[in-house]
Amino acid sequence: MIDFADDLMDVFMDVTGFDWDQGNCRKNVDKHGVSQPEAEQVFFNQPLLLAEDAGHSQVEQRFHALGTTNFGRRLHVTFTLRGEGTLIRVISARDMHHKERAYYEREPPTHSQLLH
Repeated sequence: MIDFADDLMDVFMDVTGFDWDQGNCRKNVDKHGVSQPEAEQVFFNQPLLLAEDAGHSQVEQRFHALGTTNFGRRLHVTFTLRGEGTLIRVISARDMHHKERAYYEREPPTHSQLLH
């Protein structure tokens, strides 16, 4: 899925925070039961698996993250980068599907990595 691992990790070195769209924030709670703090926690816990979503949006670059909240909830977060790459804007956050969970739990890495 990703063939520019070093470039993507360099991009994340510039991230300083989150930019929330209130519509997406409400949608994540109403539809998926995922709060704003839970979605953010995924980016601070290990392991964090990242992949580019090259086929979904022609307008902006999107990414997927598979990660864990502080209380062990396994989430799939779709996001983009805003503010010249310094802010993560969460588009969607939901519990991992069965296959995502199996992939995530299969020999989990001890640090962040990119999905291939």
